[in-house]
This record gives sequence, C-alpha cells and structure tokens, in this order.
Amino acid sequence: MTNWFIIKILFTIFFLTPTTQISASNPPPIQRQVTATPPPLPVLPLPTFSQLKWQRREIIMFFHFGVNTFTDREWGTGQESPAIFDPASLDAGQWMETAVQAGVSLAILTAKHHDGFCLWPSKYTDHSVAGSPWRNGEGDVIREFVDAAKARGVDVGLYLSPWDRHDRRYGRTKEYNEYYLAQLQELLNNYGGVREIWFDGAKGPNAPNMTYYFNDWFEMVDELQGSINIFSDAGPGIRWVGNEKGFAGDTCWSTINRTSLSIGDPTTLDYLRTGDSRGTDWLPPECDVSIRPGWFWHKSETPKTVGELLEVYYNSVGRNCLMLLNVPPNTEGLISDADVVRLKEFRRAIQTIFSKNLAGGCSVEASSQRGGVSGGFGPENVVGGDDDIWTYWAPADEYTGHHWIKLVSPKRLRFNVVRIQEAIGLGQRVRRHEVYVDGVRVANGTTVGYKRLHRLEKGVVEGRVVTLRIVGSRATPLISSFALHFDPFWHPNKQHQDKIVLM
Repeated sequence: MTNWFIIKILFTIFFLTPTTQISASNPPPIQRQVTATPPPLPVLPLPTFSQLKWQRREIIMFFHFGVNTFTDREWGTGQESPAIFDPASLDAGQWMETAVQAGVSLAILTAKHHDGFCLWPSKYTDHSVAGSPWRNGEGDVIREFVDAAKARGVDVGLYLSPWDRHDRRYGRTKEYNEYYLAQLQELLNNYGGVREIWFDGAKGPNAPNMTYYFNDWFEMVDELQGSINIFSDAGPGIRWVGNEKGFAGDTCWSTINRTSLSIGDPTTLDYLRTGDSRGTDWLPPECDVSIRPGWFWHKSETPKTVGELLEVYYNSVGRNCLMLLNVPPNTEGLISDADVVRLKEFRRAIQTIFSKNLAGGCSVEASSQRGGVSGGFGPENVVGGDDDIWTYWAPADEYTGHHWIKLVSPKRLRFNVVRIQEAIGLGQRVRRHEVYVDGVRVANGTTVGYKRLHRLEKGVVEGRVVTLRIVGSRATPLISSFALHFDPFWHPNKQHQDKIVLM
C-alpha cells in the first residue's frame, strides 16, 4: 500500500465524514420512548370539583325542625307564637351521632320553613328562637347544629324557604328580596363553611304574587361561599329530581338544559326526572324523601321499613342520583329511638349487600382496550374498588363493533345485584347497556352515570361468565366499575318484607 493511498483514507475519515460535535453545551440527543397512552378527550359538560364530591357522598340527611314540630302540621300558617318552640332536651350532638352512624357526611337543616320562624336569632325579625322560652331566648339552633357537625366531621347544609307566611314584606318584591338576602348573608357569613344551600319554589295556591330574585341570591351565595353547591329545580349546582318519593327516572342524565327549567314550574317534572343527553349543563339530581310519611315529626307516624328504604336507595343512588333522607327531630329536640334504630338497620343492610364484590376473583376480557395491553386502560381496572373514578376501562377509539367486557370466573358465581359505574370525571356517556350471564340476558337499561344498580328481576342467578355490553354511547364508554353483589333482602317473587333479619 502506497503512502499516498494511506494519506487519502485518513483525509476522508477526518475531513469528509460528517461528525457531531459533543460538548457540555451541545450534548448528544437523548432518545425518549413514549410509553403512556393519554386519556380520551372528555365529553362536555363536566362536573365541578364540588359536584363530584357531592355525588360520591351517595346519602345525605335532612332535618326538618321548627314550630311545625309542636303544632303537628306540615305547613305552618305563619301566625304561630314563638313561645310554642321549646324543645326541652334539644341535643344537636345526638342528631349528628345518628348521621354518622348512618354513614352520612352532610346534613341539611331547615333554618327557616314556610312559616317564617327562624332557628337562629336573626336581627331582621323577632319571629325567631330569640322570642321563644328555649334557652331563655338566648339559644341558636343553627350554632348548635354547626358546632355538633364540625365536632364529628359532618359537613353542613341549610334550607332558607323563599315562601314566608309570616313576614309582612312578603308580596312586596323589592322589600322582601332585600329581607331574604339579608338573612342569606347572616347564615353564610356567621356559621362557617356551608356545603349545600337549598332553595325551592314551594308556595300555596293562595299565596301573594311574589317575584324572587333568584339570580341575585345565587350570585350572593357564590360571592360568600364559592365552593358551595346550590340546589333548586333549576340548579345551578344540583337539581331536584321532580318528586318527593326519592325515585329517579330509569333513564337519568346528569346533563340538562338550565334554560328549559324554572323554579316552581310543574311542567318540567318529567324533564327533571330524566335529564337530557344533549344537555349543555352538568346538573345532577338529588332525590329527597322522608323516613316518615311527613317531613316534620308527628307522634302518630312511624319510620319506613328497611325494605322500603332499600327500594329508595336502588332507585336514587342506583340511578345516578344522590339520596337526601329526611329524619325529623321530635318535640324533645331529639331523633326518635325508632328512627335511630331504623337508620342503623338500613346502614347495616347496605354494608351487607355491597361490602363484598363477588367479581373480585374473576379474570376480565374486553372487546378492545385503548393503547393496547400496556396502555393503562385495560379491563382489569373495573374489578377494583369503586372509590377511584379515574381508573377505568377504555376501549379503543377505532373499534367499530359494540363494546363489551366480560367477567370470567373459575367457579359458578351466585348473585342478584349488578353494579356499573362510569368515569364521570370525563363526562356521562352510556346511552344503553345490557348484562348477560352465560349468554342469557338478565338486565338491560339506558344510562349509567356515577352508579347504576340492577337488582335482578328474576332474583338470584348463577353462572361463570358475566358480560356487560354497551350498545349505545355518546362517545367511547369509560367504565370504572363492573361488580356483582348478593342482596339477601331481595325477594322479587314476594312483597317487600316489613321484617328483615340483619346478620
């Protein structure tokens, strides 16, 4: 090899071959491998943080208490003397202990009902506890209620009735709205954090014509306590379900059009009950019902049976709603023993049914999954707990058939309740679904939402393969839970039992 040939090779290597200069200021490029698959786009509208927290409470409590408790009425006349209000043994701590034992984390009190009597010493009226003999006129039920709740970790809600049968300003629009707003400011400024404020349109047929400045009230509430949920027929945070039986529609969307709603309008009851798949507002429904026939305590009444309360639970919480259960204090200022016992039984019944997911040992299959086997959206996500709505199965966007997910058990499963939940943090999606056991359809329905409970019409079924088919959806369905339970109190071939033995 000649010297000239060697020089030519070295020249090519050092001068003609492209190179990359490496230095501290110009480090070599790092090859990063993307492994995480992003979540799918949300389907609007979406719940707020406060609405999500409210929904996951599932059951909250209402306390109707006031002069009606002592007159044996449901609607007072407004002419009652404050002197009749004298609950000798009032103990808000006992109310809250009852709530805690029932698994309740939010309790609402009637600060003022339609009779206009105020459970706090409002400086804008003498029709209040300040004019009663209770605590020698120095008492404040709201203060005792709030303090007892705080001591036990229970959040507080208040109801301030728009209809006031006592105040002389009622019927004079400007004067009464000023009065109402003043009392609203008292409640929201002086008693700490309030998580729900209750408004309604209840009014007798002979009541004076009155225009409520609801929008002004709502603006004031948001100004004073921005994290609060505002309840009314038309929201803006929570909507009424349209009846006082505690039952939602079999189809129940959290979405609805607020512009189609008006507080106190009886023509929108069906719309409130079902919601609207095309709704532009996230306005989930609250199902209010009383543990007794009346809302206020009456000596002649007794509480609902456990079977009746479970029926409400399945038709409220089990239909994408929240259950608001009224438990009225008696004339002594206490929750009656019969109600306390029934609430404990009801709580134990729910725990008995839902404490164990019978699908926990199943393998899970699906029609497809977003991002493939390592995408993080696999069907195994549905058999965990129901506390994390952000862990879910998501099928592949490009899949064109009906989406399905199967629970496969090595041994026969025996159950009579199916629980399905959506990842509602990304919107409500499912329009129609079906459940099959070993190829035989055992349940079907429309919406799912936060939670859908199917108590099987034929009772207990047995099988090894349980399939959920999504046959209609607003977008790719996102299922956070698919679970199986056994309800020992459900006997579809018999009438609801008044006597239920709790283990």
